[in-house]
Order: sequence, then structure tokens, then C-alpha cells
Amino acid sequence: MKAFIINKYNKRESLKLAEVPVPEVKDNDVLVAIYAAGVNVLDSKIKTGEFKLLLPYKLPLIMGHDVAGVITKVGKNVKNFKIGDEVYARPADFRIGTFAEFIAIDERDVALKPKNISMEDAASIPLVALTAWQALVETADIKKGQKVFIQAGSGGVGTIAIQLAKHLGATVATTASAKSFDFLSKLGADYVIDYKNNDFEKMLSNYDVVLNSQDQKTLEKSLRILKSGGKLISISGPPTPDFAKEIKAPWLMKIIMSFLSFGIRKKAKNKNVAYSFLFMKSSGEQLSKITTLIESGIIKPVLDKTFDFAQTNEALSYVESGRAKGKVVIKMK
Repeated sequence: MKAFIINKYNKRESLKLAEVPVPEVKDNDVLVAIYAAGVNVLDSKIKTGEFKLLLPYKLPLIMGHDVAGVITKVGKNVKNFKIGDEVYARPADFRIGTFAEFIAIDERDVALKPKNISMEDAASIPLVALTAWQALVETADIKKGQKVFIQAGSGGVGTIAIQLAKHLGATVATTASAKSFDFLSKLGADYVIDYKNNDFEKMLSNYDVVLNSQDQKTLEKSLRILKSGGKLISISGPPTPDFAKEIKAPWLMKIIMSFLSFGIRKKAKNKNVAYSFLFMKSSGEQLSKITTLIESGIIKPVLDKTFDFAQTNEALSYVESGRAKGKVVIKMK
């Protein structure tokens, strides 16, 4: 099959189109013929080697973390899916590889594709929606009437997180450029702050939850808008000792993560705020709940641009540019 791979970590080199074997289907796997694949900032971070300590992949590596397609083969232990099912997934770490014609995925990480959206729309959903779900439902446990600040509202995670937070009954504030105001208001944002001309720290206070996706400076400013007992959840770091334990990191990585997050953890503790780092996990069960929200019209995919499979490098460059509103998708079929 054809696939886009990296042979080494490199900031400047493009992904290489290669002929590789169709993946082996293990007993609990389904083989998916890929119709569309979502492109994420994570793909860029892995390509450059930024995440090689966190995710020590063996190279060469097929890239890509989001998939929508049709099951063509099932392992002998698979119970919940059959050949011909239309599905979507964020394959587990160390089993990624959606920039290809086929992928084998553990059935636990797969869900039936929402019936009311296209393959391209479905491929835009898994990673960002699971991130939003694990941040707002699992970690923050948002309750009706709480105030939530979601940074970078027009990004892939932001567009889904705003819709989910609104569904959970929260008052939602976000940041964006002025040209995105109407678009984000329609998604459910109550307050949209122009990050180019305004400082959110001066406009927001007494918030219950912040979902941080930006740099260290923004993270520390976010801490100051939270009330005592609030929750600061970061998907852009720094990672914590708790996260190191969760992923069973080697002792050296535990020390590094403890050092990197020491400052923000100390400041959060002094303010009686819970700081946590979130690196989303694959979950077919959670994705099935997201399917229900999509089919009922509560969450709508936000797709910026679709590229043909041959244009995979252009798609990744577009994501790296930071210009995308919502998600970018590669179409195979």
C-alpha cells in the first residue's frame, strides 16, 4: 500500500511517499480502508522529533492520527464490528499511521462513524473531540453555570471544546482574531476576546476552568483568572509527575517532567488551583458518546480545508502555518 512516512526526525524535510506492507491484523484488530485522515499539530511535533522522549517511535514511521473509513477485515476476537462498517478512530499511540491506504486498529479504539456526516468530516473529529471530552468531562467535570475559558477558539480543539462546554451548560469565553468573532459566537462562545488587541487577563476573572493550549506566559496569565478551587488544564505542557506515573515513564523522564512543571504547580497550589497536563488517550467508548452528540446536532465538525492524498505535505504545511479555522483533512477516496 502507499503511505507517507518519515525515516528520521527532521524539521525541514517533507514526508516521503513509500510502498509499505498492508498492516498485520491482530486478534483484536479491525483493518480499515482509509477514506479520509485528519491532520493535527501533533503530526508536526512528531515529525520534527519534539515528542521523541515522550513517544519514542521506531523509524521509519507512517504518520497520521485521525481516520475515517470502512472495515475490510476483522481479527478473530472482534465482537463489536463487522466487515463493511463505516468507522472512525484516533488509533492508540505506537499504532498510528493514518496517512496511508489501510490501518489496523484495536477495536477498543474504534467507533461507528456518525451517520449524518461525510467521511471527511468524520476524519476531522477523533483527536480533537477526545481531547475536549477528556479535558472538560473527565478532568474538569464541568457543571451547569460554571465559567470556562478555552484558548484559541478557532483551532481544531477550540471549535469542538466550545460546543461541548456550551452543551454542558457552561458560560464560555475564548480568544481569536476579530475576523473569527461571528463564527465562534455561532458555535456557542459567549465572550470572544481579540487576542491581538486585548489582554484576556484584564477582561476575565473568577473562572472555574481554563483549557490552555498556548505558551508558558499564557499559562501563567490563565492561572490568574481562575478562582480558588478552579482547574487549569493544559494540553501544551508542561507535563507533571502525575502524567509521568500515568504513562509509566522512566525515572529520568519523571525527574525532567517534575522539574519542567515545578514552577506552575507551585503557583497553582498557592492559589488553590488544580493544575494538570492532558495528553489525550484513544477511546472508542468515548468516541461513541461523541457520535451521539454529532448525530443529535449538538456538535458540528468544523472543516477548514480538504487536500488530496498526494498533497499530504501541503496539508501538513497548512496546519503548521496556524491559519486553519477548525480542521484540515486528507481525502483518500
